[in-house]
Amino acid sequence: MIKINEILNIEKAPERIVSLVPSQTELLYHLGLDRQTAGITKFCIHPGHWFRSKQRIGGTKTVNIEKVKMLQPDLILANKEENRKEDIEALQDIAPLWVSDIKNLGDALDMIKAVGRMTHKLNTARRIVRKIEQRFSRIGERQCTLKVLYLIWREPWMTIGGDTFIHDILCHAGMQNVFGDESRYISISAGQMQEKQPDIVLLSSEPYPFKEKHIKEVEEILPQARIMLTDGEMFSWYGSRILKTPAYLLRHFPQDTPFCIRKY
Repeated sequence: MIKINEILNIEKAPERIVSLVPSQTELLYHLGLDRQTAGITKFCIHPGHWFRSKQRIGGTKTVNIEKVKMLQPDLILANKEENRKEDIEALQDIAPLWVSDIKNLGDALDMIKAVGRMTHKLNTARRIVRKIEQRFSRIGERQCTLKVLYLIWREPWMTIGGDTFIHDILCHAGMQNVFGDESRYISISAGQMQEKQPDIVLLSSEPYPFKEKHIKEVEEILPQARIMLTDGEMFSWYGSRILKTPAYLLRHFPQDTPFCIRKY
């Protein structure tokens, strides 16, 4: 059975860690685990020098089990949403494996502390969490009055439901997710988009790489809404990258002028 978010009791600090999750890979870097991190995925682009130098073990959903086995890890970090169940089950036979499940900011902070505890870097992890909490406190409580449609894919159009990390960050930014009553990630039609009458549509830079050319396409569906690109990492990366999220939200979604939103 795959156990989710259950902290492993690792008596000796891991010396060979494989991370299957970009957000958690970057966290390992900020925990000071350069030497100990043996393998990452092809989507683990932060930090850049790790992306260029660390052994890659496939993608988040295309893990090369044999490559992981050859690295002889003593800890594997995975995520319920980003990695396939069958890969996680196969990897459990190779090394102690920890699986996160992140739906909101609180879950992300718990994950940071859990990884810190398992890698014997708890004090560093707690410092990171305190910084994140302090920076989010500067945003303050915001009324979710700006109706937003957050698109993550096209052909078909896809958006996010109310039980996702992205949804929670939108709330922190003072925005109301028009599909917040849905669950997880959903395909939607142009008609459904029009029915929701969003004030603004955010085209995320990931997982689909929306570009300037896609703005006009969405404008034809929602001519009354403001359409713009946004940095998906600021809304979906739930590791140490969220240290940067509060400043991004304050810069692009100022509370006093909620419609004065700038492109990143």
